[in-house]
Amino acid sequence: MPVTAENLISAVKQMREASPKRKFEQSIDLLITLEGLDPKKPEGRIREDVVLPHQVGEPKKVLVFADGELAHRARQAGADLVLGRHDVEALGRERKRAKKLAAEYDFFIAQADIMVIIGKALGPVLGPRGKMPKPIPPTANPGPLIERMKQTVRMMTKDQAALHAKIGVESMSDEQLAANARAVLETVEHRLGEGTGNIRAVQIKTTMGKPVKLET
Repeated sequence: MPVTAENLISAVKQMREASPKRKFEQSIDLLITLEGLDPKKPEGRIREDVVLPHQVGEPKKVLVFADGELAHRARQAGADLVLGRHDVEALGRERKRAKKLAAEYDFFIAQADIMVIIGKALGPVLGPRGKMPKPIPPTANPGPLIERMKQTVRMMTKDQAALHAKIGVESMSDEQLAANARAVLETVEHRLGEGTGNIRAVQIKTTMGKPVKLET
């Protein structure tokens, strides 16, 4: 499914023309329709994280579970919230608060030796939402991972064989939106491998605008 930069730029321009002006800044979404995959079966489910070359609006929120030096490094690296193992144990008893954190934060990182406690206390909350933390060693530098996560978009197939990704906002340039779209498409193509023919259609749209089909 070769997609050229010219095709992407052309689709972005058509999308802007097809979208009426609103009093708020609209999001830009990429919609990928798949075929030949059954999302109800494990082999037909897709979940991919894509690090976008250009940040989309507000950066994603990252919560780090860590103690000691790793907790200190995580705060310095820009983690939005850092909680220790005692906090994890408390959250296990406060399901309502745990659900609120799961909804508020996009990505989670955890000190590797806390993962067992997290699994028991928060697994039932984070697991079904696809938000179980990425483990890292206590001696690791969390900075690069936090930075990548803040520019990451997550795509998942749900009940239908389709993927949706927010790739930008109206104030971004055509080139930035095209680059983000390309990053998403390349990730999906890599995930499908030889099954790239499973991509039936690709559309780009604003929040309130009409979808524009990408010529492939």
